[in-house]
Amino acid sequence: MDPYTVIKNPLSTEKNIRLMEAENTLVFEVNRKSTKIDIKKALEEIYKVKIVRVNTLITPKGKKRAYVRLAADSLAIDLATQLGLM
Repeated sequence: MDPYTVIKNPLSTEKNIRLMEAENTLVFEVNRKSTKIDIKKALEEIYKVKIVRVNTLITPKGKKRAYVRLAADSLAIDLATQLGLM
């Protein structure tokens, strides 16, 4: 799968900002058919960061979110600043 079709956009809410600061985690809206492995490969290719873990959630509205924990050497806040979330 093409990395740019897997990742739709990053999400920025108050809860997501707390996750960035406390757990080094970013939240993305992703393609409904993408797997955790697809999401990890796409993010590593697009943003050149090391990913530790990917958790997914399908919302009641039918959208899929990926909670992505970055490695300790890659700070989520730095990537969020680069993406324009902060």
